[in-house]
Amino acid sequence: MSSPAKIDVVPHWVGGRAVPGSGQRSGEVTDPATGEVTRRVAFAEPADVESAVAAARAAFPAWRDTSLTRRTQILFRFRELLNHRAPELAALITAEHGKVLTDAAGEVARGQEVVEFACGAPHLLTGSATENASTGIDVHSIRQPLGPVAIISPFNFPAMVPMWFFPIAIAAGNTVVLKPSEKVPSAANWIAELWAEAGLPDGVFNVVHGDRVAVDTLLTHPDITAISFVGSTPVARHVYETGTAHGKRVQALGGAKNHMVVLPDADLDLAADQAVNAGYGSAGERCMAISALVAVGDIADTLVTKIAERTRALRTGDGRRDSDMGPLVTRAAQQRVTGYVDAGESAGATVVVDGRTGRFDADGNGFFVGPTLLDHVTTDMTVYTDEIFGPVLSVLRVDTYPDAVALINTNPYGNGTALFTRSGAAARRFQNEIDVGMIGINVPVPVPMAYYSFGGWKNSLFGDTHAHGTHGVHFYTRTKVVTTRWPDTSGSGVDLGFPTNA
Repeated sequence: MSSPAKIDVVPHWVGGRAVPGSGQRSGEVTDPATGEVTRRVAFAEPADVESAVAAARAAFPAWRDTSLTRRTQILFRFRELLNHRAPELAALITAEHGKVLTDAAGEVARGQEVVEFACGAPHLLTGSATENASTGIDVHSIRQPLGPVAIISPFNFPAMVPMWFFPIAIAAGNTVVLKPSEKVPSAANWIAELWAEAGLPDGVFNVVHGDRVAVDTLLTHPDITAISFVGSTPVARHVYETGTAHGKRVQALGGAKNHMVVLPDADLDLAADQAVNAGYGSAGERCMAISALVAVGDIADTLVTKIAERTRALRTGDGRRDSDMGPLVTRAAQQRVTGYVDAGESAGATVVVDGRTGRFDADGNGFFVGPTLLDHVTTDMTVYTDEIFGPVLSVLRVDTYPDAVALINTNPYGNGTALFTRSGAAARRFQNEIDVGMIGINVPVPVPMAYYSFGGWKNSLFGDTHAHGTHGVHFYTRTKVVTTRWPDTSGSGVDLGFPTNA
């Protein structure tokens, strides 16, 4: 009788090398397309987090004092290595998250855009200067790094979301402790090894895996100066409240309920195509996914028919095969999503396309839910009120444009929204009136370029600083103002009055 195959354990990455966990706790890492356990991941105890923070703290002074030229050279080297080896990272993402390979490759490419933005650090980190602000006195400002910072990232983008943060943090002279989702741990270690190959000094980029024990240790650790987080709204609120209570700068991006409004004058074929793309891409496991389609006026029947035709043609299966959509990340996620569909149907929604059953192109017993289309959804149904995070597109019908605006603005989330119309006047009015952080006009998933900020309003963001762009530079640096005088005479007399400018 042959012995069972040994399952690898994903280690932490501390001080430039892989290290095992100090405790016995670990979690399963599954292949979502087959349902098989492929690896385990070590769960950090407080001592493991302390070790990673100590490595970051020890590396900080030298990295802070490393020239911008040298930092930028390492960033460019990281960029070139990632460009060359991006397919490896995409394959890792698909194996643990389940999204199709083309989607995983797109995720890596969008993350790389932030790396390229951070390569402009010498320009991004410039200060300012004023000569003769007062007689014989000059004033200048400089940007300096904060110290060791922590990044807590979600399962749905194992590469892109951490890349929203760490390239800018590192370029600015900070050191990093990354805590990725325990569901998709391998990408973080792969990135850490790539940084080492690029020449990043040991301890500048560290990875600890685990659950709430690791998170809370980071949130309360006195040597962590700032926290960047992306995840659900309840956890984002906990991260923000706990981190700020312990004196840290925090940006915590929470959940979403993204609406797509279709006006009667819109190109309905374009709207149907984009509703399908934005609703079912990555099996709906995107914080920018469209989950609520708002049909205005008398177009709903026609629009729903067009969306249903396209939805039924989608192929769901293993992301490494010729599939349009892959599985959900875990069995629990699969059960949660089908439970929402059950609840919507029981509450009176019409199930136009049912993804709870079907044929999926995969081996084993994967975590599949097919693309699902619900019509006649109302605002009191849980399929509308809750963030489902699955391939479920809900259609709500309203009579007028003001009704659509009111629907969005009364929703507690404010991450992203889209308007489909041929009217420039309607588009301009919409972007002015909507209480949402990111808006698309005939663009269903308005994820900004790296040189603009990413972030929502209301319960989609805790803190006042968005991710990447100049917001990221601001978040990972603090300003110091220096006032200088070089007197050309000896002494200036004693004067205890408040200094004034003259």
